[in-house]
Amino acid sequence: MRGLFVTGTDTGVGKSVVAAAVCAALAARGERVAVFKPAVTGLDEAGEEGAWPPDHELLAGTASAGQSAEEVAPHRFGPAVSPHLAAELAGEPIEPAALVAAARAAGAGADALISEGVGGLLVPLTPGYSVRDLAVDLALPVVVIARPGLGTINHTLLTLEAARAVGLALAGVVMTPWPGRSDAMQRSNRETVERLGGVEVSGLAPVEPDGLAEAGARLPLDRWLG
Repeated sequence: MRGLFVTGTDTGVGKSVVAAAVCAALAARGERVAVFKPAVTGLDEAGEEGAWPPDHELLAGTASAGQSAEEVAPHRFGPAVSPHLAAELAGEPIEPAALVAAARAAGAGADALISEGVGGLLVPLTPGYSVRDLAVDLALPVVVIARPGLGTINHTLLTLEAARAVGLALAGVVMTPWPGRSDAMQRSNRETVERLGGVEVSGLAPVEPDGLAEAGARLPLDRWLG
């Protein structure tokens, strides 16, 4: 299965924006793109004025495989908590085998599947099954999304180490939002992660919803996808 698994060093680092930009760019060049996110949490806090749409709606709107938002994310929860706790509070068990089957079914008729995780790699989807386990089961190259500022070296290198420990292939790192005028620390962070992590590091500038395809086209998609 051709595609990418988008994860992050933390929650709120821009995974959904990067995943949507990748989807929009691939769709703009005529590819049939499917998307999958195992769970969305924090919907009780969605809908604030000026905010981006919830992750599953954003992804469904940028892909081209005709999926509904509900098909993109089979589990959707109100509280802004880890998926395993959200499922417990809702009395809605998450079945790992069902997640894998749904993701593979989404990608079966597509040119590419873009799967986005929840939080970081070690976030539990169930008490015994993490986002990293899902990435292993889907066997897609991993793109890690990270902040450009202070602390990102440690967070990003730990994420790369966690991915490599289970044999995941690393396609690259994206630091976002990458400023138009980066400072010495940001440039050093990018170079240091690239050198110590042994992985290509790209930057994604701040982007608005109507500029996703153009932003995604500036990422090294062909190298990532092989």
